[in-house]
Amino acid sequence: MTVPTNLRRRSRAGLRACFAAGVVLLLAGCASRPINPPMVHADPSRGYRYETRPAPERDKENLVILAFSGGGTRAAAFSYGVLEFLRRTEVVGPQGRKGRLIDQVDVITGVSGGSFTALAYGLYGDRLFDDYVQRFLKRDVQGDLIARAFKPDYWVDLGSTGWGRSELAAQLYDEILFKGATFGDLVRGKGPLVLASATDISTGARLVFQQSVFDVMCSDLSAVSLSRAAAASSAVPVVLSPVTLNNYGGTCGYRLPPWARTFDGEVAPPRPAARAIRSIDSMAGLGDGAERPFVHLVDGGVSDNVGMRGVLDALELLEALHEAGLPTPLDHVRRVVVFIVNSLSTPPTHWDRSARPPGTVEILLKASGVPIDHNSYEAVELLRDTAARWQTMRRIRESAAMAANKDPAIAQLMRVPDAEIYAIDVSFAALKDRGERAYLNSQPTSFHLPDEAVDRLRAAASTLILDSPEFARLLKDAGSALVPHPP
Repeated sequence: MTVPTNLRRRSRAGLRACFAAGVVLLLAGCASRPINPPMVHADPSRGYRYETRPAPERDKENLVILAFSGGGTRAAAFSYGVLEFLRRTEVVGPQGRKGRLIDQVDVITGVSGGSFTALAYGLYGDRLFDDYVQRFLKRDVQGDLIARAFKPDYWVDLGSTGWGRSELAAQLYDEILFKGATFGDLVRGKGPLVLASATDISTGARLVFQQSVFDVMCSDLSAVSLSRAAAASSAVPVVLSPVTLNNYGGTCGYRLPPWARTFDGEVAPPRPAARAIRSIDSMAGLGDGAERPFVHLVDGGVSDNVGMRGVLDALELLEALHEAGLPTPLDHVRRVVVFIVNSLSTPPTHWDRSARPPGTVEILLKASGVPIDHNSYEAVELLRDTAARWQTMRRIRESAAMAANKDPAIAQLMRVPDAEIYAIDVSFAALKDRGERAYLNSQPTSFHLPDEAVDRLRAAASTLILDSPEFARLLKDAGSALVPHPP
């Protein structure tokens, strides 16, 4: 029987389509996510952690911390504005010595959008100021990511097990910003310790990208790319897929550090360290890689949108160890200076002006955002409460009444660190200009903003620091004067 020509053509086309589909299905099983490598032995003297940062940079009276919140490009630009201000501002100390404020920074915590600026500064240092605005802040990163997701070249990868939308995002971030850099590059650098954080979706706990945490998982952080850390920190649930890490916990002889073993096994850890000990316990759960061979991470804002939880934990542990009469790495510090760079926005909804209730998607977004917003507020207030309590305890301890009181129990209660805490609020709510505050509050949480919004966010950061009463108190107490330079 003779087959008509048009049918033969259709048959060949169908075979080609089936063959192509088969190739795609076969290739889908080949693409794989990056694997964080295992570590044979946990060595607390190596890797990317506070204890291994260059000692000369830390041998001073002040501990300066920048806490960069989440919020997409809004947060990245606002945080960058803080770095710009610190870079172009010098301080003159009591002995007449000049120094840039940015060189005084010891630690930067970054969450979600804020993690991009934090990690990029940790990688590039002063070179960041050459092209970060155009390369990242004023780029339509969100549009690039959406376009890439619809490009057939990436469909095979997206169909692979474990290689989701966040891996696609990490690949983009690496191309446009991080250029293949890993935490090993940060180890070799001389800048501040940068702590990007994500959320363990199984437990809701913070997971910070530093070697002390990866020690528990018996994994080498030095081989992990900065782009994957940024992708994990900004992996908004549902919108982006979780970032998955391999967990080898229990295979490298890891032990809790001596200061943590001080409270190990206590049923009721001493106040105020109970919350910090709980964080340590949640990390200890990663030590059983046989039970939890994988860890799935989402946006760090789910557990700590301001990047303050780690700061609070450190201060609480410092106080508990001080009360126990034990030495700490921060005993020489006289001032703990925290710049709380909070780009939290509260745009009006106008829902209550209509009899028609909001839709399902709007409710879901609000339901997830409100707890994050409230937790952000509580974290900042806890820091202020800690500062006020330490100050009050020191005043009581130094008073004449205490000098006359020989009760050791009361003296023990007054044992707080000698360091003064300065909580410098860099947030939209502190802006005096109502119009500017309303404008910044209206900017969405996305990875694309108008150029004007980026520039106004950068400028607002400088205004807020200069207007901050806490910043003025810091300069007065330190006997320092500002030498600002024009942008």
